[in-house]
Amino acid sequence: MDNNLVRFDWAMKRLLRDKSNYDVLEGLISTLLGEDLHINRLLESEANQADANDKFNRVDMLVEDKEGRLLIVEIQNNRELDYFHRMLYGTSKTISEYIGLGDDYDKVRKIYSINIVYFDLGQGKDYVYHGKTIFRGLHDPQDVLQLSVRQRELFVGKEAGDIFPEYYVLRVNEFDRIAKTPLDEWIKFLKTGEIDKDATAKGLPEAREKLRVDSLPEAEKRAYIRDMEAIRYQRSVIKTGWYEGRAEGRAEGRAEGRAEGKAEGKAEGLEEGKMQEKLEIATNMKKLNIPLETIASATGLSVDVINNLSV
Repeated sequence: MDNNLVRFDWAMKRLLRDKSNYDVLEGLISTLLGEDLHINRLLESEANQADANDKFNRVDMLVEDKEGRLLIVEIQNNRELDYFHRMLYGTSKTISEYIGLGDDYDKVRKIYSINIVYFDLGQGKDYVYHGKTIFRGLHDPQDVLQLSVRQRELFVGKEAGDIFPEYYVLRVNEFDRIAKTPLDEWIKFLKTGEIDKDATAKGLPEAREKLRVDSLPEAEKRAYIRDMEAIRYQRSVIKTGWYEGRAEGRAEGRAEGRAEGKAEGKAEGLEEGKMQEKLEIATNMKKLNIPLETIASATGLSVDVINNLSV
């Protein structure tokens, strides 16, 4: 087993964008989709930024395969309650970015949204989920709306839902078993950064060779170590701010509730405590020069309130 490999999210920012390394990402996507996929090129969009400071705790890559389909690959390290909404926003924005003004609707590209998350997203027992649009009859749920014969000739699909975006969610922290399938081998690597010597899933043998820390140029190696330390510090600050804010908020809520002795007073105290908690977290995040929009999304505070916080 090899544990001297760079984190996959860092590799996506710095290594996998090189055409000579496409085979690693092709392996992950092919294994997930269950087909032999080949990357044609990486595309640029407003969301496709390589700089860690622009993304803070997520990485995404926009890929076009040989068939012209678009694939969004995103890694998210820290909890976001509205992450499902952002998945929807990402596919919608990509569709609108990659259709020409005045083009017919049949030029809309097929989108796959692949989300690798390191937090508890939703509730479920599995660690890999696939979602797509299916049109079922209201009176007969077994009746799935199909494309017409002419539409199948034009769009090469069997169901109306085949035209719509498809979503994959990989909840890697939920994986706790022996890797028996190619997909399991990939999930294990994403979770632990380790590849078993006998792992044969497409892309993993290449990852074992191309993502070694000791094979990085000296400047890249220093950058990797620096980025890993920064991520560790960010995670520590966010956790500390969260727990301290929570403790202070609860204490203030209880104190005010007891002082007034009324349900109304308790409610107000708790609300004030929650606000204090959010302000504490926002202040800590602002100290790290995290974009105000990201802080607003994480805390629910307005950009104006965050901008006025002193650090």
